[in-house]
Amino acid sequence: MISVIELLGRRLRLGLIGGGGASLIGPVHRIAARLDDGFELVAGVLSSHPERALKEAEALGLSRGYSDVQTMLAAEAERPDGIDAVAIMTPNDSHQAYAEMALDAGLDVICDKPLTNDLASACALVAKARARGLVFCLTHNYSGYPMLREAKSAVAAGELGTLRLVQANYVQGSLGSHVEGNPEAITDRLRWRLDPTRGGLSHVLGDIGTHAHQMLTFVTGRRVEAVLADVGAVIPGRVAHDTASVILRLEGGARGVMFVTKAATGAENALTLEAYGEEGGLAWAQASANELRIMRNARPAELRTRGLPTLHPYSRQAARLPPGHPEAFFEAFANIYRDFASLVAARRAGREPEDYARMAPTAADGAEGLAFIEACLASTASGTWATVPRV
Repeated sequence: MISVIELLGRRLRLGLIGGGGASLIGPVHRIAARLDDGFELVAGVLSSHPERALKEAEALGLSRGYSDVQTMLAAEAERPDGIDAVAIMTPNDSHQAYAEMALDAGLDVICDKPLTNDLASACALVAKARARGLVFCLTHNYSGYPMLREAKSAVAAGELGTLRLVQANYVQGSLGSHVEGNPEAITDRLRWRLDPTRGGLSHVLGDIGTHAHQMLTFVTGRRVEAVLADVGAVIPGRVAHDTASVILRLEGGARGVMFVTKAATGAENALTLEAYGEEGGLAWAQASANELRIMRNARPAELRTRGLPTLHPYSRQAARLPPGHPEAFFEAFANIYRDFASLVAARRAGREPEDYARMAPTAADGAEGLAFIEACLASTASGTWATVPRV
């Protein structure tokens, strides 16, 4: 593995957009970006409120804090040591505008999911990034887990035989009661998520459904072609969607089911995946993220664990510590940043990126997620199957 410093003689300079204050995901992005020493965090706009943005930058020790994104991009463009890329971790409704500004400034982009709130704007971002020859990655961080990369490699190597069935579940309980009934108790980061004008037309699909969809398509290597969906709210009085049940038809003939909810009272964060083919199956759960279960007819199940030398190459590459030393959420998130750094450094050095970096989720994957959401909503409205548009 060739490091960014070996390729460029320095770390990539990253500008942050969002993620300050009480943000849940902001600290995760910052830790992930620095874990493998590919980035230095040099500039940022940490809030949409100018004064707060400057204070947040100072509190984080950023050498160059700015009051707004336009000012940051203009100022950094004039510096010989200006930023090389931006990381966007703002509310969903602002992703498109900030990403367009960064791409127009010639900067590579890594953005939190979902890419945007609608398919048309997502496709526009994909087209712009391609036209400018820039890297655009999305932090669908679960695909950074070594054992999900092992699962993907196992499917691709034909270990399961012809794929027949797949099931993805993402079950949370954070909205198991009508929290909207007490507005004073709602945090800022939840308030915008429950607002369809900011968080998107379907809260549950945009917030966790896109993760389950990307995980499923990442591991199987197959896109979802059609859906029969029931999306809505199970909590009385709730406007925002909190639950989605989706029957899937995948390319190649496989069938599947996806169940995602934020209204499962008492549930924590149960993300699971199962896939079955003519020769066997596999099962993975984030609660035991360092393990992958491989099952075959009339044979004992095989338990593969992270870091073993017998695993597929992409899985081994994604692990940092020896077997028996647990790795989890931060390390998986950091793998997406490492992939992004490798892609950006290779582009700047005029080289082909290393193969492992191509596993990074891209803006195109984000557009696929929006196509999936829109098909699920269309199916719910019509009560019939809906085709997922190709992007």
